[in-house]
Amino acid sequence: MNIYLHELRSLRKSTMIWTVALIALAAMYLSIYPSMAKDAEDFKKLLGGYPAPVRAALGINLDYITSILGFYSMIFSFITLCGAIQAMNLGVSILSKESRERTADFLLVKPVSRTTIVSAKLLAAFTMILVTNIIFYAFSSILANTVKTADFSSKLFFMINLTLFFIQLIFLALGVVVSVFFNNLKSVLPISLGVVFGTYIIGALLAAGKNDDAARFLSPFRYFDITYIIKNSSYETTYLITGAVIVIASVIISYIIYNKKDIHAVN
Repeated sequence: MNIYLHELRSLRKSTMIWTVALIALAAMYLSIYPSMAKDAEDFKKLLGGYPAPVRAALGINLDYITSILGFYSMIFSFITLCGAIQAMNLGVSILSKESRERTADFLLVKPVSRTTIVSAKLLAAFTMILVTNIIFYAFSSILANTVKTADFSSKLFFMINLTLFFIQLIFLALGVVVSVFFNNLKSVLPISLGVVFGTYIIGALLAAGKNDDAARFLSPFRYFDITYIIKNSSYETTYLITGAVIVIASVIISYIIYNKKDIHAVN
């Protein structure tokens, strides 16, 4: 419990910054919606002039773009990108920071098992991701209801926002499993940005090309199709299960490797 509380305190500031950044990003884009809604047809024609692959890569669906949910789905890809960076950065750093900060020896001589250490750190990271999503959803709901020009489904809005939580869990788990393979990880940002932007670009290229369901497994950003959610009020089960498998497998591997690896403070 002490490790868990210590991690919560150490992650408090960064979580606050990321949460405010996500809310600010949503507010910036949603503030445009009332103006867009007034000239909906002109805006739709403007976007219609974009090549179909470009619209697909940007998450633009002309059938829904003039509604608040359709507009939100277009900007939501940028929000999930930022959220994924937060989660990946957190995942990579949560187990490796003891070596970077030269506190590994101090922590590991305590009368607690490595399994307990990993569990406490993962729980703290999960808590911060959960807090981020709860606060973001609360503020985004207020913003959406403030700028709306017509009623929209609160259920669908919640389901769209929930995909941010799912994607963050996937990248959190990927970050953790990546970090345990490094003995002396001095900087987490290059790895975090590399993995997140790499998978995001892959997802954008897949969206712009032929809609190959099998290829979508390569990018977690493509696991949750917002247009599909709006049309069917549900998630695609196959990709939802895939995301769960990635999270569970990554966590299990992290436990196994962390319990066996030699951990030294950075010289």
